Amino acid sequence: MSTELRRSDERFATRISWLDSKHSFSFGGHYDPANTHFGLLLVNNDDHVAAGSGFETHPHRDMEIVTWMLSGSLVHQDSEGHSGVLYPGLAQRMSAGAGILHSEKNDSWRVSGDRHDDPVHFVQMWVAPDERGVRPGYEQLDINADLERGGLVTVASGRAGHADAAIQIRQKDATLYAARLGAGATVRLPSAPYVHLFVPVGQVDVEGSGVLGTGDSVRLRAADGQRVSAGPEGSEILVWEMHAAIAGW
Repeated sequence: MSTELRRSDERFATRISWLDSKHSFSFGGHYDPANTHFGLLLVNNDDHVAAGSGFETHPHRDMEIVTWMLSGSLVHQDSEGHSGVLYPGLAQRMSAGAGILHSEKNDSWRVSGDRHDDPVHFVQMWVAPDERGVRPGYEQLDINADLERGGLVTVASGRAGHADAAIQIRQKDATLYAARLGAGATVRLPSAPYVHLFVPVGQVDVEGSGVLGTGDSVRLRAADGQRVSAGPEGSEILVWEMHAAIAGW
């Protein structure tokens, strides 16, 4: 097994008036030829968006896009007629396929009708699909009850035998798990050729890798079920299990 730690302050950063975004991999104007992806994971963006702002309508193609909410709410609309309000504990994916337009906004009005100025915090992850040019798609499901039971929850998967995943992605070699861990709680990472662990909130101790704090990540090759223990304040983690890497992308 090999381990590569990536600390929060090593990430690329995009900061403008309405957006504070940190990128685990090369993204937009930030490019490092040695850090373009890991396994099948191309994007792991940690975003804070101000109220009344967001990503205007823009295109995507041939990408499986999973958005994981941490706080606040995000309004999604796309050219296939899908719309929804994303919130913590909602598993959501958009398959860009042959081409799709969408927007993501932190609406400054609550469902109750009250105005607010709260930022929204979410992680957006992109994985390469099995096949290009397929019909775009969208799926979402509330999994808060599963998260509250503890342990790793299968959020999104395209792997055989993972029909119980909350949502399906068009990538047979990738699975995303999430966990909300109370103080001292432990889980074991999957055994796989590529495992990417990101800590969006809190602190964890990863067997063989040490302590990771908010915004830190670890990239494991030939992972073998390492134990992850939450710190004294608890934590939330996102884990990708991947059985292949991008070839010829």
